[in-house]
Amino acid sequence: MNDRLSPGETIGILGGGQLARMLALAAARLGLSCHIFAPEADSPAFSVSTRATLGDYRDEAALAAFSASVSAITYEFENVPVETVRFLEGLRPVRPGSKALEVTQDRLAEKRLARALGARTADFAEVNSLDDLKAAIDRIGLPAVLKTNRFGYDGKGQAKILTAAEIAAAFAILRGQQGILESFVRFDREVSVVATRGVEGAFAAFDVTENEHRNHILHRSVVPATISGTAAREAIATARKIAEALDYVGTFAVEFFLVDEAGQVIVNEIAPRVHNSGHWTMDGAFTCQFEQHIRAVAGWPLGDTTRLGSVEMINLIGSDAARWHEILADGRAHLHLYGKTEMRDGRKMGHVNRLL
Repeated sequence: MNDRLSPGETIGILGGGQLARMLALAAARLGLSCHIFAPEADSPAFSVSTRATLGDYRDEAALAAFSASVSAITYEFENVPVETVRFLEGLRPVRPGSKALEVTQDRLAEKRLARALGARTADFAEVNSLDDLKAAIDRIGLPAVLKTNRFGYDGKGQAKILTAAEIAAAFAILRGQQGILESFVRFDREVSVVATRGVEGAFAAFDVTENEHRNHILHRSVVPATISGTAAREAIATARKIAEALDYVGTFAVEFFLVDEAGQVIVNEIAPRVHNSGHWTMDGAFTCQFEQHIRAVAGWPLGDTTRLGSVEMINLIGSDAARWHEILADGRAHLHLYGKTEMRDGRKMGHVNRLL
């Protein structure tokens, strides 16, 4: 099969959440169709895609039928089983591939990759037992953060350890899973790089984004970030090294801690997908992150990432989305709602972009 798709062809997307929804909308503008494969019947992407399959990620018969209907496949989030992607790689191009997914599902593998590429990270240690945790704390010190090695997001699956009296309770969060202990990083701010790598290795990064979290969930992103030119260049260069090491195709994000006035950046996490901190690009850049991802998956040239001005993105969490009428009364606000039927605390219901 050719690396380059033609208008009218179909891209398969594993996952049916808001990221898949926005990918499908971006693909439609380019004359491409999307077929969503997801296990949730209320998936927001189903209503905006050409085709939808409700199925389990481990159902190989359903996956084979899905692959037969598309020309290339991608995924909207990193919790798709690696085995699913490996199976599909034998049938159709999957971009990004299983190598990128396998590494970015695993916090230890992420940290080891970053270190191997010369990037800075928090000190870390593998934790498989309570004795491992105690030994890691003896080496790394307190305060520290214990995390499940896999399947944690938005603050889930982690615990801060401030004193020795908290060790046993923190270990309980692992529930038999492998963990990672990380030294506590005292940072000035959090920033991210959202970038895209094409099939033939072309690379394009958006301006570094500054992020503010509330209750471990991204609340606000602004560009340009308050960061020195030297630190910004280092962050983007690190993101490029990571993409090349993973032979990555598509849009991804690298989250960093900015730790001092000199602008030292420390890699926190890698996300193998379009990213919440890149939502500002939908109204604030020549090409948005979703179109960039579709272009890369289709084997097309990447677009211009130039920023259109200073931009703010605010997430609408839970009942925030009930303010839609108030938001629309601001003629400079760009409202994006995700079509989710149930509004609940902590759930991302939409976002709003403003050019400042």
